[in-house]
Amino acid sequence: MSSAAGMSTAPVGLAARPDPTPPPGSRPIGGVGGVGGAGRHGMLEHVTVRAASSVLVGRHRETVALRDALGRARAGEPTTVLVGGEAGVGKTRLLEEFAGWATDGAARVLVGQCLELGEAGLPFAPFAAALRAVLRADGPEVFAGYEAEFAPLLPELGRASAALTTPRAVPLSDAPRGYLFDLVAELFQRLADARPLVLIIEDLHWADRSTRDLIGFLVRAARPGRLLLVCTYRTDELQRGHPLRPFLAELDRARGVERVELARLDRDGTAAILADLLGAEPLARAVDDVHDRTQGNPFFIEELAVAGDPIGCAALPETLRDLLLARVDRLPEPAQRVLRIAAAGGTRFAHDLLAEVAGLPETELEDALRAAVAAQLVVADRDGDYEFRHALVREAVHDELLPGEHARLHARFAAAIEAQPHLVAAGRAPAEIAHHWHAAHDHPRALVAARAAACAAADRYAYAEQRRLLERALELWELVPDAADLLGMDHLALLEQTLDAAVTAGDFSRALTLTRAGLAEVDVDAAPLRGARLLDQRGRLMALLGKSDGSRELDEAYRLAAGGPPGAERVRLLADIATHLVKIDPQKAARVAAEAAADAEALGEHVALLSTRIALLCHGERDLTGGLAELGQAAAAARAAGDAPTLVLAMVFESDMLCELGRYAESAQAAEAGVAEARRVGISRSTGAYLLSNRAEALIALGRWDEAEAVCAEAARIDLSGVTGLHWLQLGAGLRLARAHPGADELVDRALTFLNRPYLWPNHRLPLHELAIEAALAADDKVEAVRAARVAVADGSLPQLPREGWPVLSAAARTAARVGDRELAVAVAALATDLPARHPAARAHAAQVTALLAVGDQALPAWRAAVDAWRADGQPYPLGRALLALAEATAAAGERDETAAAVTEATEIGRRLGATPLVEAAATLARRVGLRGAAGGGAGADLLTAREREVLRLVAEGHSNSRIAERLFISPKTASVHVSRIIAKLGVTNRVEAAALAHRLGLLTDAAAPR
Repeated sequence: MSSAAGMSTAPVGLAARPDPTPPPGSRPIGGVGGVGGAGRHGMLEHVTVRAASSVLVGRHRETVALRDALGRARAGEPTTVLVGGEAGVGKTRLLEEFAGWATDGAARVLVGQCLELGEAGLPFAPFAAALRAVLRADGPEVFAGYEAEFAPLLPELGRASAALTTPRAVPLSDAPRGYLFDLVAELFQRLADARPLVLIIEDLHWADRSTRDLIGFLVRAARPGRLLLVCTYRTDELQRGHPLRPFLAELDRARGVERVELARLDRDGTAAILADLLGAEPLARAVDDVHDRTQGNPFFIEELAVAGDPIGCAALPETLRDLLLARVDRLPEPAQRVLRIAAAGGTRFAHDLLAEVAGLPETELEDALRAAVAAQLVVADRDGDYEFRHALVREAVHDELLPGEHARLHARFAAAIEAQPHLVAAGRAPAEIAHHWHAAHDHPRALVAARAAACAAADRYAYAEQRRLLERALELWELVPDAADLLGMDHLALLEQTLDAAVTAGDFSRALTLTRAGLAEVDVDAAPLRGARLLDQRGRLMALLGKSDGSRELDEAYRLAAGGPPGAERVRLLADIATHLVKIDPQKAARVAAEAAADAEALGEHVALLSTRIALLCHGERDLTGGLAELGQAAAAARAAGDAPTLVLAMVFESDMLCELGRYAESAQAAEAGVAEARRVGISRSTGAYLLSNRAEALIALGRWDEAEAVCAEAARIDLSGVTGLHWLQLGAGLRLARAHPGADELVDRALTFLNRPYLWPNHRLPLHELAIEAALAADDKVEAVRAARVAVADGSLPQLPREGWPVLSAAARTAARVGDRELAVAVAALATDLPARHPAARAHAAQVTALLAVGDQALPAWRAAVDAWRADGQPYPLGRALLALAEATAAAGERDETAAAVTEATEIGRRLGATPLVEAAATLARRVGLRGAAGGGAGADLLTAREREVLRLVAEGHSNSRIAERLFISPKTASVHVSRIIAKLGVTNRVEAAALAHRLGLLTDAAAPR
């Protein structure tokens, strides 16, 4: 089997360049055919009729897996296949065969390759290549008027290329990368709506972080229908610490992701490839020798076959490098020289760029390329450019360059691209120039180019690559005597810029390290405000990472700032420190804010205090109604001043206050408007992230759970860092628990891991305590529920935070009632006595806690009061749960009509929300107390989801869980979960009874047969 690098779906000509026509009977691989070494006999006694195998050997299982995956994608199930294998094992050859089959089946195939420029390389390279093919085929109208938004990926759509000579300042706030990701997903969805779409991304081991982020977004969050995403990677590249290893582990946890590992071929596979290459059956001894030497690696088999020697196997190459270079050594010297030049340019290289660097007459260059193409060392693509047939060949040739030759060639590539940026694809010049000057060891030019490439990366929303390029500049600084003059800044300024890039990229751990480096360098006596700024950032990062509350750093930051020179910078710094102190020490925050206000009054810098004023308004003891009015004034001032970040902050707190007041519809509307504003000004990944979770919280309260799930998914794909993403994660986990979603456990575990951090802000920690209790109760783990409840009620911050504290007390009281833990009940009652309940939800929780702890005759009136309180608040789910508890109390009191009404209403609420456990609990209670029809008819079709009815049909046919999983394209574990739920819903004890009841009740008559 061949392992040709670079995929194509049609033969490619070379236009006016040499036309390497393949010999009769050979099949082009990767677009171009060629002739291998002729006249070589010995053990491989037949002439090699082609240099690359034309047959696909030993890949039946993998081919079936890919075809089945496309079948699932055609049916609308988002599917991802990760194809791994060592270099040369045939990943590309397999995908070429599959791509041809998919195209014949009316699917559209797009291909993109990651570039070997390292983690600081060209961001989004494979997506740019795929979208460029879409642009070429469909024209700019396919982007539906969003050409400017797609320009960071395809600069030719109208965005000006980044300047190469005068670097721009590094942006301090994130641009709308999440919005760009949304647009990419929507484009793929439109393409897939027309016909199934296969997106192949090759060489994921070379992917930059931005590419990985976009892939992760498509797999975990966007999940366009009728899209099959196939990614290849080298398993032998994944050494310890390789960034792809944790990324692959994350993808493995996502639904619809499958791994396909390509193993080496067995001896029969080796023989089949040799027979195809030689045109006849090889001698058994030759097969044994080649298989022993290559260990079944298809690419090496081809290379050994071409390198066969008349005197026998003893003369075959002994090392991998010798093997890869054997065919290169047989080229004419001019062709070898051109290959060495091309190797410095990368695996793929443009003809015009090679001509510029080589400096050869066109005819000589064409003759050299003709020889390389004929030997199948190089293939041509549809754009008339070239690539090495396998990256291993390029690596071997490049490694053979002498040190001086290596530096000289890379310098020539850098100079050529600097002079003529159009010689590379649009947008690639800054990254290419930085790469080549770095490889050329020209430290001054590499320094300048790294910073220019960092600015270009920021323009493409590739902040991680921006940070790495700036760190490269930091590394080069010591090697360049006049670095400050070249960049126009001192070393600390570059470090501060790198820190800002790391924060913007969400690399909070790296940013924390950079603050330590900055503090070691800054002279706080000479520049107290710079020191204070670094300490302020460090304190905030410590809290965001859950390491500490950051108070020590913030106190020192205040000390330095207070003694710093007066002016606008000091006012802004004091305002920031006050804002960050609010959650830790509101009284001190107020004092710092007052000091900043006094300075601002003298300077007329009132706008600098807006964010601090807003933060102080929204923490601690507060009159929410009056606070809303003041917040409106602050928002109006921010809007008038054009201070968009502060305006978004005001919208965050407005939606939050409205939610606490029980004005859920207004809260959802305010958050939705804030999301749009945050996206417009490019802070959707920082301050704007809270608007998404605020909107989800309001939608959950309104009972619009499907919309809330969609908002949580949107928050997920923004890829929030630290505790910034905790709110939506906690909300989403609770929602999945309430719906008995198959992925609930995973989301709950992700959220609860935050409790292991040394520090969490109390308003983040308390909801996690509630989630831990609810998760344990949902799993009927009474021991864990009691443990989690005891930890929660012991949290010292609970009495100070009634909004977060009341739901915790409700969950703890439910635990105490379920397990009969009197000691826990007493602890809950003591806390509830002193906890204020000023707003509707808090009052409803207080009434519910009273009911949960009530005994004897007190229970019924207490539950009636709790139901009334939840009706006043308006949240349907807690109302449904309270109704069920009321039904139990009324049933015990013999109030049968009230019991039936409560069960019926709870069932309707559960069905409307998709809260399966609530519906099941209502049905169980109805059966237990002998109600008929109160829970919608008890066991029956309307209790089962469409998927469960499909599973039930297969159960009735006698299939095992494994067979059900195969038929429905789900995992055996998921099939088992479905079967368990069906048994519970139908009120039976085993599969046989479930099948019998299904037949008796006619539950299978209209169930669709699974595909």
